[in-house]
Amino acid sequence: MPLMYELALSFPGKNALGTRAMETILAKLDEARGRPLLITGEGNAFSAGLDLKEVAGFDLAAAQSFLSLLERMVDALYRYPGPTVALVNGHAIAGGCVLTLACDARIVADVQSARIGLNEVALGLRFPPSILELARRRIPPNHLATVVLGAGLHRPDEALRLGMVDTVSSDARALAETTLAALAAHPAAAYVDAKNALCPKLAGRPDELEAFQKSGLQSWVSPELKATIAKMLKK
Repeated sequence: MPLMYELALSFPGKNALGTRAMETILAKLDEARGRPLLITGEGNAFSAGLDLKEVAGFDLAAAQSFLSLLERMVDALYRYPGPTVALVNGHAIAGGCVLTLACDARIVADVQSARIGLNEVALGLRFPPSILELARRRIPPNHLATVVLGAGLHRPDEALRLGMVDTVSSDARALAETTLAALAAHPAAAYVDAKNALCPKLAGRPDELEAFQKSGLQSWVSPELKATIAKMLKK
């Protein structure tokens, strides 16, 4: 197998995804150059989601720029030209959960205090259309409404039942590395060709794109969201 490339998320706020973090991830994906990619988090979290301190300061232009960067990063990971495995070592919430969904395989440590889920609706946020498209592609149809509309944060065993992750393991790192090695053992060109067919560019539906620009983007700068974030940051 080609030498594995490990991308360890190491950012403030339990690996929160702010502008600098997402730019770093994009740079790391370029640096990996298609090598088998293992992505995990440093400390006791994979990623607790977007950087709420940054989100709290958005105006419409800043929100548009930030979400464009988010969509570009997620699409780059989703269509990365090689095998990818998420080693979910702790919380994977909202944007953190999106990162795991963008990987080819998702292995979760058996840490029942960890929480995994897409809680955007609970925060009053509209999904960027390409992110919602990723959820449609990855989460089984019979659980999609529970995950997206229920907007819950789930223990690893429940996340497994809902199809957000593939495996929960007491030795998650070993299993993640074994899984990555198995994927990387296939002829690289054949793997990438098949992946390209299964993972076309994330774009979202035209009607959803139009609706998001008309009203959805506003949810990212609303007074209600800013009040919710302020309460969360005080805890």
